[in-house]
Amino acid sequence: MSGKIDHDSYSDASLRNLLNSVKSVAVVGASPNWNRPSYFVMKYLQDKGYRILPVNPRAAGEEILGEKVYASLAEIPENFDMVDVFRNSEVAGAVTDEAIALKDSKDIKAIWMQLTVRNDAAAARAEAAGLQVVMDRCPKIEFGRLNSELSWGGFNSKVISAKRRKVRIG
Repeated sequence: MSGKIDHDSYSDASLRNLLNSVKSVAVVGASPNWNRPSYFVMKYLQDKGYRILPVNPRAAGEEILGEKVYASLAEIPENFDMVDVFRNSEVAGAVTDEAIALKDSKDIKAIWMQLTVRNDAAAARAEAAGLQVVMDRCPKIEFGRLNSELSWGGFNSKVISAKRRKVRIG
């Protein structure tokens, strides 16, 4: 990776490219509870065609949304493109380190840390290892926003504004 990544601002193009290049996502902190955010994200991404691989040591061996749950990234028997971290910022460092260690054997391309999850030291380690990193964002929200699925509600679509539009005459 060239240059320092600004983790306070991601371009739409970089997020779109990442989401378009990913086909399978290991969700660390996956919950079997239908009313938890990780469940909503997994369901949404699954409905959009992504292969979801849930990771949760307490639910290992069970199924979430028809997919077997694994205790760790290392236990997933197949390759996956991205790790979506639904754990707190401190734990995100250990998850990132596990992903870095498995990067080549599992063909991991990216680490995505969910809303409110940010670990700059872990991001620097991942980027130094050649992984793309997104922090404090949700792939479900970004996918929807980038594909105009959320624009009806005005969510960061740059369409709905409190500012009065300028009228052009002529």
